[in-house]
Amino acid sequence: MEKKFRFKTNLKCNGCVSKVTPYLNSTRDVTDWTVDLKHPDKVLTVTLQTGDTRSVRKAFEGAGYKIEEIH
Repeated sequence: MEKKFRFKTNLKCNGCVSKVTPYLNSTRDVTDWTVDLKHPDKVLTVTLQTGDTRSVRKAFEGAGYKIEEIH
C-alpha cells in the first residue's frame, strides 16, 4: 500500500532539484515525488510503496542535501 510522506529540505533552486532527481528516481520504492520550492521549507512530498523513509533520506544525503520528515 502506497503512503505519502512530507519532508522539509535544504534545496534552494531548480538546480538543486536537478541534482537530487537521479537519486530519487533510482530509489526503488519511490513511485512519485514533487518539491514545492515556493514553500518556506522547500517541502518534498514523496509517495512510497513502503512506510520506510530511510531510502529517501539516503538518496538525499547521497546527493549532498538534507531532509527532515514533517509529522
